[in-house]
Amino acid sequence: MRRLLLLRHAKTEIDAPSGRDRDRRLDDRGQRDSAQLGDWIAAHPPFPEAVLVSHAVRARQTWDIVWEAMKDRVAAPQVEILSELYGADPAQILETIRTATVLADPKQLLLVGHNPGMHEVALMLMGGGDPAGAKAIADNLPTAGLAIFDFDVKDWGDVAYRRGKLVQFVSPKLLR
Repeated sequence: MRRLLLLRHAKTEIDAPSGRDRDRRLDDRGQRDSAQLGDWIAAHPPFPEAVLVSHAVRARQTWDIVWEAMKDRVAAPQVEILSELYGADPAQILETIRTATVLADPKQLLLVGHNPGMHEVALMLMGGGDPAGAKAIADNLPTAGLAIFDFDVKDWGDVAYRRGKLVQFVSPKLLR
């Protein structure tokens, strides 16, 4: 069994001072939402053993704040920053999942990335599971939205579209 957590970065400023999209930072709400989500993850095992994070500032900040909220309660995961997660389409995200190299064999993997790719891959991986969660993410994976999937496979290389069971969908709005 493998557990995959797909986390879209939290709410950001509209424009970065540099003018580059990848430099956009979290706004105040994004920081609060990230901390709230980290607190939720820390209270709901199993915990990620490995984390793959887009190199964009907003994705790294989201993970840093999530981890800050979790760190006193869970074992530290292996973390890798990946430029290929920035702007990745579903096929690229799936390939990243299948070739996760942070640990020899993580059973729980968290990805922190961006829409539209994260939303599209969540929809494509879903082969059943939580109907309310599926309905909630049908149109959008919101900022700081977390989709949790279980795959009845022995290896990440066997993860495929329509093979994931949506265990739960969590968002700051649902946690309020």
